[in-house]
Amino acid sequence: MTSSNDASANRAFPYQARGSLRGRTILMSGGSRGIGLAIATRAARDGANIVLMAKTGEPHPKLEGTVFTAAEQLEAAGGQALPLVGDVRNDGDVAAAVAAAVERFGGIDVVVNNASAIDLSRTDAIDMKRYDLMQDINVRGTFLLSKLALPALRKSTNAHILTLSPPLNLDPKWAGMHLAYTMAKYGMSLTTLGLAEELKNDGVAVNSLWPCTLIDTAAIRNMPGGEQIVQAARGSEIMADAAHAVLTGAHLTADSAGSTSKTGNFYTDEQVLRAAGVTDFTPYSLGAPEEKLVADIFL
Repeated sequence: MTSSNDASANRAFPYQARGSLRGRTILMSGGSRGIGLAIATRAARDGANIVLMAKTGEPHPKLEGTVFTAAEQLEAAGGQALPLVGDVRNDGDVAAAVAAAVERFGGIDVVVNNASAIDLSRTDAIDMKRYDLMQDINVRGTFLLSKLALPALRKSTNAHILTLSPPLNLDPKWAGMHLAYTMAKYGMSLTTLGLAEELKNDGVAVNSLWPCTLIDTAAIRNMPGGEQIVQAARGSEIMADAAHAVLTGAHLTADSAGSTSKTGNFYTDEQVLRAAGVTDFTPYSLGAPEEKLVADIFL
């Protein structure tokens, strides 16, 4: 299987960073592959410290990479990495990851809530185990990791919680298409909304980031017809660059929405990168013309 990371080896991307994550410590849920690994790798290129907590400690027959191979990639990119096998649904695993990050690197500056489960089944078809899985990973996991990292984040001089979740679009279309998944993803977004308000005087920025188009990930490729679908997707590098821009504040000087607020935003990748100076998004695509790209859901 060829991943977007492989395909991007000879491509140049238009985002020009105006800030750096050097020396900052990032704690991420998931991140052994896909968008999470792309975000972590972009941070590692700056010289960031990345703590990855993911379930995949041993090679998976259908999924590429483990938390240990991901850590090797991050260190090869120039960062420091601490791989931890753990489940965001397990309170003890999350508490141990927070403690390990503080012990190894002296604190936590950024939490990236990347771990997520997806099932687009309609209500009569959804298996309740899958429903519970999405609620436990997406909603509870995001809440738990953010909650337990708060004492360390409050000590940082530049703290940020970034969650990969969509804008809270209450158009009934999205709830009607896949109610179980919509509730799970919107639960992540409600965590952003609530924590941004709760922490607005604590020096901890809280934002969400979501792609405008489909992104090439294992979750998509493993769906029926997925190999064809991703031909009309963008590579995960666009989310990596957008996350970098948010975490370094590169988008704040010319925010296309006219807002200079550092917290409580539901960004899209294109919005952030346009504000950071990107005008041409074609290098992020996997071959399809821009007008043929598949739009992501919830927008």
